Amino acid sequence: MTGWWRGRSLQVRITLLAATITLACLLGLAALAASNLSPLLIGSVDRELSAALGPAGAEVSAGRPLSGAAPVTLRVLDTAGAPVDGGTPPGLTLYDVSALKAGQPVQRDGARYLGTVVSAPDGAQRLVVAGAGLVGFSAAVHYGGVWLVVVASVGALVAGFATWLVVRLSLRPVARMRGSVRALPPGARLALPDSHDELRALAEEFNALLARQEQAAERLRRFTGDAAHELRSPVASIRVQAEVAVTNPDPELAQETLSDILTEAERLSSLLDGLLSLARSDAGEVPPASPVELVSEVRSAVARLPAEAPETRVNTAVAQAWASAAHAEVELVLDNLLRNACRYARAEIVVSVLATRSTVRVVVDDDGPGIAPEHREKVFDRFYRIADDRARSSGGTGLGLAMVAETVRRRGGRVQVGESPDGGARFVVVWRVAGGAGASG
Repeated sequence: MTGWWRGRSLQVRITLLAATITLACLLGLAALAASNLSPLLIGSVDRELSAALGPAGAEVSAGRPLSGAAPVTLRVLDTAGAPVDGGTPPGLTLYDVSALKAGQPVQRDGARYLGTVVSAPDGAQRLVVAGAGLVGFSAAVHYGGVWLVVVASVGALVAGFATWLVVRLSLRPVARMRGSVRALPPGARLALPDSHDELRALAEEFNALLARQEQAAERLRRFTGDAAHELRSPVASIRVQAEVAVTNPDPELAQETLSDILTEAERLSSLLDGLLSLARSDAGEVPPASPVELVSEVRSAVARLPAEAPETRVNTAVAQAWASAAHAEVELVLDNLLRNACRYARAEIVVSVLATRSTVRVVVDDDGPGIAPEHREKVFDRFYRIADDRARSSGGTGLGLAMVAETVRRRGGRVQVGESPDGGARFVVVWRVAGGAGASG
């Protein structure tokens, strides 16, 4: 049943829901009206009997003959229920007579009676009774209920048709918009309706979606082109060097060529790792965050530097500083920042860890040539190099700082670049403090 319901169009589902709800409401009202139909008819009879009983009691008290007219029948009885008006016995029991004398209505043999006790001119007590037949009462109640159900069903059908028609007319602009989307050329946008309603909001959101898709497609094309360009160089170098090694049997030259091939292969592997990491980030793959202690991570990253790296010092005023991130992300950020600093530093690298109540900062300073202000906004772009030849000779791929910026950004942090006190480059990475953790020192 659920599958059938989901397979129906929006117009059919809204129509069925409206018709069902209308039918349920009308049937409920019909049942309520049918249950009150019998008391309503009885009340009408009682009011008519009361209206006839008042003047009849006054006539009996004055000693005048009764002047009642159909459909109400008037009788005068003694207090025991025997007729004193010369008519036939009314067929009432002693219980009925007692109820009539008490002013309570009585229903018997398809008739309803109402009575009142008055004093005749001779002082005798008389029971004046007004009665009316209930011919067709049961049929009226039965058919009244049936017609109420029929009217409810017809009303539900009319409501369903009206809902179907209204929904069809309301969805007609949506159908036109669907046709416009189908015929929309690349780079175009939907025309916005003049009315400021939900349809205009839908068109605006769809145009925004198209813009995001075009931006993503453009980034993918640019990324694919840059990746192909970057991969072409190490692959071509490996191929040329391999051809030299194959054609030249000199063992010394072959060993030197293999060493160059190994260097290019390592560069190619690093480039592929960077591309894979960025692709995962673009796909939205974010590992769960956990508290990561940055002071120990910084010391571990410094210990992983090669032996020929410049002197690296760690300055921190706190014993521990906890950031909200993933352990692998922190390692990637620190390793790339330190490798970048080693690539350009002359003699010394300084890594500082600073903590506040809401953020934790890692500052990496080097005494290298620094980064000119016009390049500081672009160094985090993928494959961007300030000095391409220098980066290639030092093994750079142009992806390290891009991975740093992307990794920190998706955790709600930021990366900045400026000038260090020694005139070199200063990179500042800001993470949010892990919940429930802080800095201690």
